[in-house]
Amino acid sequence: MNMAYPYTLDPQPEGGYVVQFTDLEEAFTQGETLEEAAFNAAEVLTGILDCRLAHDQPIPEPSSGALVAYPAARVQAALLLRNARAESGRTLADLARMLDTSWPAAQKLESPHNNPTLKQLERAAAALGKRLVMQMA
Repeated sequence: MNMAYPYTLDPQPEGGYVVQFTDLEEAFTQGETLEEAAFNAAEVLTGILDCRLAHDQPIPEPSSGALVAYPAARVQAALLLRNARAESGRTLADLARMLDTSWPAAQKLESPHNNPTLKQLERAAAALGKRLVMQMA
């Protein structure tokens, strides 16, 4: 899943910039400088996706754009694992059995409030027939 969510940047007459995400209408912020606007964009994106995950709301696939932000790694991990499990048609109970762990432990792997280890993510990905691939942006 692509995690690069595009946003628009609108300079304001009084100074600063307004950031609006293309694919998430409720996601917007601002910054006094371009750097601050980009930092705030990643922060608000993380918060919105975290909220949507917590309330089982749909997460849209990002479209394309020149300016993009990425959510925090913990949110990316939760989204990727949930999507891989959904694609495989497996339940959380199935994942727990495949990992030889409890249902609550498997559920924590898909929580954006948890910080799973790389080893845990690799095991979960392998159990779902996937490979963990890391990338820095």
